[in-house]
Amino acid sequence: MSDGATQSYIDKWLAVQPQQRIALGFVDERVRDEHVALAAFEQELIASAYGIREPQVAAAKLQWWAEELSGAPASGGRHPLTKQLFASERARRIPASVWIAPVLAAMAQLEQGTSSDFSAQVSAASGLHGALATLETAWWFGPDASADAASRVATLSHLVFALSRLELDAERERLPLPMSRLARHSLSRGQLKDDTPARRDAIRAQLTELAAGLKAALALNQPLSTFRGLEGRTALATARGAAKAAEPFAELHRRQSRTGPATALRAWRAARRAGRLG
Repeated sequence: MSDGATQSYIDKWLAVQPQQRIALGFVDERVRDEHVALAAFEQELIASAYGIREPQVAAAKLQWWAEELSGAPASGGRHPLTKQLFASERARRIPASVWIAPVLAAMAQLEQGTSSDFSAQVSAASGLHGALATLETAWWFGPDASADAASRVATLSHLVFALSRLELDAERERLPLPMSRLARHSLSRGQLKDDTPARRDAIRAQLTELAAGLKAALALNQPLSTFRGLEGRTALATARGAAKAAEPFAELHRRQSRTGPATALRAWRAARRAGRLG
């Protein structure tokens, strides 16, 4: 599907979203490599924004990407993914501001702390993930396509994934649970690593709100890429199922790595929607 220069980046994307391996079979093979390259590129930016503990190091990595994307329309890029993307006519149809927006949003959120409430948390996360969804929608469907549904799905799906990292990120400045949720369930930062009834209730409440938002976003009659549609459907099923479980955090982890017939059906539905609204 792709050469060795880009395959390692694709593998990293698939490691985070294993269900997308099934989605690949539902994407037109004539454009599959281009779409996969964009998905891998998105994952590289997300990894730069969240996967680097030191803000200065993350900022330097993101600054490199800003320079790379600013020069890519003229030079064709230096990074293997940039080279593949800007070899496509699709890249030239997308305004430069849309390409650079995710990097600027990622830089802006590096110093963000824990949000005050759920609405503020969604708003804060939508800067980066909304910009990525806008770029992806323009790539798949053209720069005039509405990206509202994709932005909402991308943001809420990310927050479902972020919640699965609650124990790992309990000491980071930005927590996966907003401050109002912690206060309502009398939880301190130090208690987030322990499986207690209060933590279970807080996780269930967060998952319930995320599921409601995902359901509403998926119901919008707007285009979603096959990958984004599958991501949203998977996140919705994960949030719903984990919210009902006796141990929601453990169930959240189990469901995120699970694939099977249900995944294939979601991928088919996502591809059908992408074709119908594209």
